[in-house]
Amino acid sequence: MRRPSTRKPAKALTRPDYFPTENVLNRALPPALVGQREFEQFHFIGFDLSQADLTGRRFTDCRFENCNLAGASLASTSLQNVAFDGCKLLGLQFNACRDLLFGVHFDRCLLDYAVFGGKLMANTRFEGCSLREVDFARTNLTNAVFANCDLPDAVFENTKLAGADFRTARQLQLDPALNEVKGARFALESLPGLLTKFGLVVE
Repeated sequence: MRRPSTRKPAKALTRPDYFPTENVLNRALPPALVGQREFEQFHFIGFDLSQADLTGRRFTDCRFENCNLAGASLASTSLQNVAFDGCKLLGLQFNACRDLLFGVHFDRCLLDYAVFGGKLMANTRFEGCSLREVDFARTNLTNAVFANCDLPDAVFENTKLAGADFRTARQLQLDPALNEVKGARFALESLPGLLTKFGLVVE
């Protein structure tokens, strides 16, 4: 008989905030770094990486600020404690990233149509983000926070949402019968989005 898991819940990652001066980069990589595949404690500001091929690259304790990564390829990319601030991340396939030490933070990001399906993202924080039609199916979002986020048509199916905080989220719809929601927190105005399948009218 398989024993129940005794692993402790993952702790919230500390948002990266220290970067050596030489690792703070604006808009483009210096020639010496072109072709580099591993980046640790780098702060990327104003980069246009739309449609970029980031396959197999590793980013550790990095921050992307006001960057455009829409449509970038993340196949086997390692995002290990990476923060995205004010970034355009349309349609990114985060589910294609490597699972090992996967950890992300999102602040004021455009994440519409992104896919996280199946990722382990306990304690992840989304702050002021647009999450239209984002796929969270089978994702572990235990204790995640969706602060002041818009979630129209976001997909939650077989998603672990125990302890998640949706109190300031907007346009949320999810079926409690199809997701693990024990201890999740919702505002009263979110109630209609939890009862959609029953065809009830809440006034």
